[in-house]
Amino acid sequence: MVSRVYFSDLRSRSKGDNTVNKIRRLFDESGFHKIVDRGGLTAIKLHFGEEGNDSFIKPIFVGPVVDKVKENMGKPFLTDTNTLYFGSRHDSVQHLKTAIKHGFDYAVVGAPLVIADGLRGENWKHIEINQKHFQKVKIGGDIESADSMLVLSHFKGHGMCGFGGAIKNLAMGCAAAPGKIEQHECARPIITESCTACGVCVGECPVYAMYLGNEKCQIDYDMCVGCNNCLEICPDSAIELDWDKMEIFMEKMAEYAYGAVKNKKGKVGYINFLTDITPDCDCVSWSDVPLVPDMGILASDDPVALDSASYDLINQQKGFKDSMLLHNHEKGSDKFRGVWENVDGKIQLTYADKIGLGTMDYELIHV
Repeated sequence: MVSRVYFSDLRSRSKGDNTVNKIRRLFDESGFHKIVDRGGLTAIKLHFGEEGNDSFIKPIFVGPVVDKVKENMGKPFLTDTNTLYFGSRHDSVQHLKTAIKHGFDYAVVGAPLVIADGLRGENWKHIEINQKHFQKVKIGGDIESADSMLVLSHFKGHGMCGFGGAIKNLAMGCAAAPGKIEQHECARPIITESCTACGVCVGECPVYAMYLGNEKCQIDYDMCVGCNNCLEICPDSAIELDWDKMEIFMEKMAEYAYGAVKNKKGKVGYINFLTDITPDCDCVSWSDVPLVPDMGILASDDPVALDSASYDLINQQKGFKDSMLLHNHEKGSDKFRGVWENVDGKIQLTYADKIGLGTMDYELIHV
């Protein structure tokens, strides 16, 4: 069965055709009013951006989604879960401060902020899914409790899964901290022969899993939670991911995404923003030059079709020479493999299709 994906480009020459009004039309054309219950609680799932990052979805683009939920008599709230890594969103206090600092305040977006997995990631619910890697998954309690959900995702590159869109926003973004650990544990860091035993990672590891061996640093994998902080702080770039495990990681991601919406059949809508298409996730504390030009906004009730369409549209563009793209600049080539050549992001699409999260077959409808 083919899923419908609605697309609006960013061209505009009038007030009625500005980006905010395009978002409103996408909401209507996608039939998202059907998912909002009168008096029901509607979660608007976002990524508020790590402190220092500036490529997350602009709060002014979230406002019209909030307004449409209110027009349909729903009660919207903005939400995300705390991060596994120890940054500016690791607990709810810092997370809320970061979100407000980035403009996601009630005065701007018109909805309250709720961190869905509690103060330190302890608020979660077990959802039974009976898939290959997981029988049950741990989803943020307030996301699971919401009557409906609108998932707003910034589509961009990602070092572990090639790209991040709606599927990753569901998988990692809706999982509580224990669920994030379950997804990451197959792809924990490894110390390469380039290690000089400088000890920087030992002092920076938040769970004290690093220690100095005879000739290089070592990792106690019984303690490691897979936050990958060490990859960023190693001055010699001597810590890498186990690239052979990325396929398993993406399959686990797809299963968590499946669990995040399992109990919301017909009650979830998805919007992808193809703007500031950077090489990295918004979890990093910087924003690099985009890989391709801004393209537009897409909406669907199928996250797999939506990510498939986003992936295809980006790859149809010519890549920027002065970006992180190492190759694949030409139209039609895989831009994300041009950055993260060890990772085939399509695995998350094919596996999500296989387990029934959605379909890769789509019809693109211009709005």
